[in-house]
Amino acid sequence: MTQLVDVNQMNALALAYMGDAVLELHIREHLLLSGRMKPNTLHHEATKYVSAKAQSMIVRRMIEEQFLTDEELAIFRRGRNAKSGTVPKNTDVITYRNSSGFEAILGSLYLTKQYERVNKIIDYAIQIVEEEKGGAK
Repeated sequence: MTQLVDVNQMNALALAYMGDAVLELHIREHLLLSGRMKPNTLHHEATKYVSAKAQSMIVRRMIEEQFLTDEELAIFRRGRNAKSGTVPKNTDVITYRNSSGFEAILGSLYLTKQYERVNKIIDYAIQIVEEEKGGAK
């Protein structure tokens, strides 16, 4: 498939839309391959990784640890500062915007075919969540 749109010019919320799907797919794969297969358990476990609260915590830690590149930080800021027009139901605006910024990074990397970096970020995000919940499966 040829790239018709310059990803750098793409709306940050469109990047977050793609990043949300990329993260969700990776987390579902992680949970299934780790032996968690009951549908209600899968959904409950997945929210520990993909909720706005989890994503905000992950990206804040990645920023603190200087895990993200300058380019990724710029994309994060674009995603965080984008006005979505919707009000989050179960979280505060700052958490929601941090989450959108994190998803924008993943969406941008995915659309520019930087799959190795996507995997590295998501693998580290999984590690962060596992550490936060005490390594419990």
